[in-house]
Amino acid sequence: MTTPIVSLQNIDVTFRPKGRVIHAVQNVSIDVEKGDIYGIVGYSGAGKSTLVRTVNLLQEPTAGSVIINGETFFSNQIGQERTIIKGKELKEKRRKIGMIFQHFNLLNERTVEENVLFALENSKEKEAVKKEKVAKLLDLVDLSDRAKQYPSQLSGGQKQRVAIARALANDPEILISDEATSALDPKTTRQILALLKKLNKEYGLTVLLITHEMEAVKEIANKVAVMQNGQLLEKGTTLEIFTNPQTELTKAFIETATNQEQAIESISQSEAVQNLAEGEIFAQLTYSGNATNEPLITSLYQHYGVVANILFGNVEILQGEEVGSLLVILSGEGNRVDEALDFLEAQSVSVNILKGARA
Repeated sequence: MTTPIVSLQNIDVTFRPKGRVIHAVQNVSIDVEKGDIYGIVGYSGAGKSTLVRTVNLLQEPTAGSVIINGETFFSNQIGQERTIIKGKELKEKRRKIGMIFQHFNLLNERTVEENVLFALENSKEKEAVKKEKVAKLLDLVDLSDRAKQYPSQLSGGQKQRVAIARALANDPEILISDEATSALDPKTTRQILALLKKLNKEYGLTVLLITHEMEAVKEIANKVAVMQNGQLLEKGTTLEIFTNPQTELTKAFIETATNQEQAIESISQSEAVQNLAEGEIFAQLTYSGNATNEPLITSLYQHYGVVANILFGNVEILQGEEVGSLLVILSGEGNRVDEALDFLEAQSVSVNILKGARA
């Protein structure tokens, strides 16, 4: 078994402002393997940014362990001696963990190349070597022609590219993206996500993607954790989470990311759904992998006499696999619909009954 590049074990973060107690993170554990793009998703206040800031100890945990590349950065477990790296050692370790933020954090009085060069101020390399490295990084993020410009002359997407180049200056192994696309328009967001995916694929960079947008997770992440009120609701591969979500919050995130939320809302108002006959069920069917190659709807009729009225259909590619979703009205005699639903679930089809009930 390989050692995770990031292992956060039983992390607690508690704040005590003016006598109050705020449990920002509660007993959260995640392992990130080298080469992952690991999405941590949740609404504002979920605790995701606080959790990830413990990776480089920008936020010191109250309890738990932070282990990076097999080395303990922090540990405060019951019955064990408290451990934390500090000072010069921590500063050196942080160089291998780059960060980009929602609001770019660029120095407005410095040019693009000077902003990237700023990350190398403490480097012992010669100035000529530093400048050559900056030039290569700006070429990597497609900003060579903007080197002498100032942040005020750039678009939001260009500013974020400068921030990415700066974060890469010290050759990090891990890149933390903290809501880095939240202030960008959809087209620019896709471009930045594509750049992160390129860095991950071509340079082996491990990415921690903190976001409230499940669309971003769907686009590039291979693993995902869902947080709410400081707690971890569920985690798994992106394919597992999208095809078999375990909590209502995750289902809501996925419906938004796959545009099914609007489809369900619209179709739920249709005459066919509003006037379901006795024994009919309005359901969402989600399936992936081998199931997408099976004639499932045909099988329902052939084996169970159940008719499926398809009201909406969608197929996407997640992690190289087809993932399909259907909104259907199922109708049949007696308990045949129940039997058909059991058959679907046996074929690894996730069934979410939206209206109506089993017999």
